[in-house]
Amino acid sequence: MAGKLQFSLVSPEREVFTGLVDQVDAAGVEGDFGVLPDHAPFMTALREGRVTVIDGNTRRAFDVQGGFADVNAEGLTILAEHAVEVAAT
Repeated sequence: MAGKLQFSLVSPEREVFTGLVDQVDAAGVEGDFGVLPDHAPFMTALREGRVTVIDGNTRRAFDVQGGFADVNAEGLTILAEHAVEVAAT
């Protein structure tokens, strides 16, 4: 069984979300991408768009305005210029 992905979404004001999840989908400047546990490391700039956090049957969605995503051995961190939780679609 696959493990979980450590994910943190941080804005200048506060830590918006942190936890162990199954998958995170985000809007990169070069296209949308998804991150699963044990993903290869990479870093990318984000464009304005939706970050969707998937954990089992639960989905949480956040509107993000700019920032960076960093995937490394510890997990995924998104440093957003602005992030707010919205109703998942």
